[in-house]
Amino acid sequence: MLCRVVPINMNWMENELEKLAHASNQRHLRDSTKSPERPGHIVRGGNSLLDLASNNYLGLAGHPDIIQAICEALQVEGAGSGASRFVTGNGSVYGRLEAALASWQQAEASLVFANGYMANSGVIAALTGRGDIVFSDQYNHASIVDGAVLSRADHARYRHNDLEHLEALLHKHRDKGRKLIVTDALFSMDGDRARLHELVKLKRRYDAMLMVDEAHSGGVYGEKGEGLCHELGLHRHVDVHIGTFSKAFGIYGAYASGNNVLIRYLMNKVRPLIYSTALPPSLLAGIMTALHLVQTEHWRRNYLRSTSEMFRSALTNAGFHVGEGDSPIVPIMVGDNERALRFSEALEAVGIAGIAIRPPTVPVGTARIRFSVSSAHTFDELRQASALIKKVGDQLGVLRS
Repeated sequence: MLCRVVPINMNWMENELEKLAHASNQRHLRDSTKSPERPGHIVRGGNSLLDLASNNYLGLAGHPDIIQAICEALQVEGAGSGASRFVTGNGSVYGRLEAALASWQQAEASLVFANGYMANSGVIAALTGRGDIVFSDQYNHASIVDGAVLSRADHARYRHNDLEHLEALLHKHRDKGRKLIVTDALFSMDGDRARLHELVKLKRRYDAMLMVDEAHSGGVYGEKGEGLCHELGLHRHVDVHIGTFSKAFGIYGAYASGNNVLIRYLMNKVRPLIYSTALPPSLLAGIMTALHLVQTEHWRRNYLRSTSEMFRSALTNAGFHVGEGDSPIVPIMVGDNERALRFSEALEAVGIAGIAIRPPTVPVGTARIRFSVSSAHTFDELRQASALIKKVGDQLGVLRS
């Protein structure tokens, strides 16, 4: 006898989607492909767009050496790893890559993860638990927030870069168990820096651990792209250093660096590492090549700083509010969700990919267009883009008063 299938009541989902649509906050997936003929461009809907939305800061995503390394590894190792690293997925390239990462970071050891989300959420949940507390900047990435929730530790969020607020929270919770301060080095939606010198002082004063995520600063800052902590000479005072291969490296994956005890501990405690299939060997080979390029092709960082400064100055002089910073992340603050969407659509119509960033990625009332400069962009392309952005901004009335 066949059982009658009773459909699940999904009215509540439809109602929630209607609310999101009404607030101009519903998300949709749209196809994009890299333009093979034009570096720094994507193709969407048959149109070539200047890609000012991706995080390909050093322009390495299409580098022929990386592609060749991936293709050669595919021929030898095959498509997938087949298991977690603790079963049979830990190919020899993992050890070589982690040793190279540790040397690059001037750390005792490193550990590779599938992606930055898994690294942040897993590491935080491994380092803290019930009776402990995580102190997190209000503008930290969602993976950090979720890691604090998963850890079951108390979660104290301090106002963005407000270290007086952080110190007050540290003092209030001074009798907690383990204390972990977590921050992005470079905040992904604003492009400004964490106050790392002061954070080091506070972590010492209150006997806390300090974890810094260099997702958007790795490759961009430091003599060999090590990150902002190295550029400021603070890397030896950071207990847990997190970085990714999906931004400046142009590939995929993430890592943690620190002392030997930390890495051995994380190896045994980070659930997303233990219970996930290892990265494909071909990706690891590509990462090895990208790591070499990040360290040796210094011109990419120098060029990126020059183009970022020019682009930021052009938008500021045009009358836009772009916030503070010297990074390749240049946001135009709009405020209203619907206006941000219209701005994004108008930019696409003139050949620019500039995506509207809305809550919950950013606080309510702070919707924006987040531009990301890449070393794949030329000065002329960015000058022309800034002129078009000003024209569209004038038409939509989003220039600051």
